[in-house]
Amino acid sequence: MKRSKTYRKAAEHIDSEALYSPVEAAKIAKTSSVTKFDATVEVALRLGVDPRKADQMVRGTVNLPHGTGKTARVLVFATGDRAEEARAAGADIVGADELIEEIAKGNRLNEFDAVVATPDLMGKVGRLGRVLGPRGLMPNPKTGTVTPAVAKAVTEIKGGKIEFRVDRHANLHFIIGKVSFPERQLLENYAAALDEIVRLKPSAAKGRYLKKVTFSTSMGPGIPVDPNVTRGITGELDA
Repeated sequence: MKRSKTYRKAAEHIDSEALYSPVEAAKIAKTSSVTKFDATVEVALRLGVDPRKADQMVRGTVNLPHGTGKTARVLVFATGDRAEEARAAGADIVGADELIEEIAKGNRLNEFDAVVATPDLMGKVGRLGRVLGPRGLMPNPKTGTVTPAVAKAVTEIKGGKIEFRVDRHANLHFIIGKVSFPERQLLENYAAALDEIVRLKPSAAKGRYLKKVTFSTSMGPGIPVDPNVTRGITGELDA
């Protein structure tokens, strides 16, 4: 793949053989962004699990203390009072049967970033798995997106709640903010997400759990991070 001049210049300042501390990685991410817009800062983990086994699936949600820097667009499948509650909470798209038909046809898929559904509609929403599943948007009780408390779910998602799920290659991705965020906010978001992922370590997983950690910005080079640093992540800032 041919890389841009700005990408190559940014990559020159990153030692791909080194393991940077989270603080160092956050500083590099802020100074090495290759875009003219406020780039997203992402984290990629390689976990020591076998996702093919149900007892080693890592999936969950976490409320980032400083949000993601982007207000998520939320679609809610609900009727009656719960539909009104969702709208009042700020849901961007609300509907039931007609909306389900639209999504099933592949329409409006670029208009939302998260999906919430009430339990009574999951029998109908379930058939959208082939459309929403590959995008990681299928509502699930385990992540709080199948719930009668739709207003709470919408508020949490718009407030910075993120969902994460290990893929079939044992990789897991999540956002920790924008390049414009202060380093402390990026690190506190990272710490919150990492704490939850570590808490969810499957008992069936053997050996090293956090194998590899990489920070990156939109279209920017990866920054290798020491996976052994899981506590006191903001400590260097206070030194």
